[in-house]
Amino acid sequence: MREKEKIEHWVVYQAVQGAQSGIRSVCKQSEWEAVESRQPGVNKLVQAGITSESEAEKLARGTSGDLKKREPKIRSGFASK
Repeated sequence: MREKEKIEHWVVYQAVQGAQSGIRSVCKQSEWEAVESRQPGVNKLVQAGITSESEAEKLARGTSGDLKKREPKIRSGFASK
């Protein structure tokens, strides 16, 4: 029988002190727990338990980097035959 693979969860956190204050970042849940135990209160947890890194990245960056929706060009002034 196979052992179950350990599911790694991701977190999004925000720096609340220092030069990087306000910037959102992503890390594995285990890394977050280690950082928080060494320096409690330096960072604010935004969301934990995210099951994919890509979802965590999307949450962290918000709409930054998203493609802009473009409106179709309306052409006018064509001469009718």
